[in-house]
Amino acid sequence: MHSRTLALSAALGVAVVPGAAPPAGAEGVQQVLVPRAHGVSGSYGVLGSYGVRGDTAGAAELLDRVKECAQISRGAYHEDANAPADVPVCEKKGAVFWKADMDIDCDGQRTERCNATTDPHFLAQTAFRQSDGRPLNAEKLPFVVVPGAGDLWKPSASGIGGGGVVAVIHGGRVRYGVVGDTGPTRIIGEASYAMARSLGVDPDPRTGGVDSGVTYILFKDSRVDPIEDHGAAVTLGESLARKFLKEN
Repeated sequence: MHSRTLALSAALGVAVVPGAAPPAGAEGVQQVLVPRAHGVSGSYGVLGSYGVRGDTAGAAELLDRVKECAQISRGAYHEDANAPADVPVCEKKGAVFWKADMDIDCDGQRTERCNATTDPHFLAQTAFRQSDGRPLNAEKLPFVVVPGAGDLWKPSASGIGGGGVVAVIHGGRVRYGVVGDTGPTRIIGEASYAMARSLGVDPDPRTGGVDSGVTYILFKDSRVDPIEDHGAAVTLGESLARKFLKEN
């Protein structure tokens, strides 16, 4: 977690969101099977029932669908420990979303760029783990951090959990990843080193991130298994984004 996350976690507590159930089926759509990444021959993940593949969803199209907020959180979140509580969690058909800043999560496996030297608040664990039982690799895996379950919102009640698919939009770019970690119950707006870098955001855990302008769209009842299979997250994310545009 970033330093701002740790600052409030001591006062407000941290909760781990249970992993989401496999995606629910939907009438009139076809099942998507995606080969495992990293060249694992003959291995496929059943990622859910979604629409037929079409053109890639663009940032402008997705942002147009989330201009208005139907708030589902019981209040608003802080972006930082000393910031006002002004970020609600919103809902559209098939997804929840919020608009916030981006702080850098460098927790998990110790790597060249994510360790106790590069990040003074480094933690060697993530809320969700790889298929081999190890923490996630924030330097390599694009993921986002969701607030811990609390009185404002319980992510699992909205079909959001570990391995759930997310679209993150910033600077005209859309990047896909997974839910990989949890934070305090009243702070929002954090993503992994790899997610930040993919969006052209400074990923340095000490000085990086951006203060505003990041949109997080989390697709309900979705899950990539294994969680570290980024190729599957991208394929499923693109499919879900197109479905989201058609339904909203």
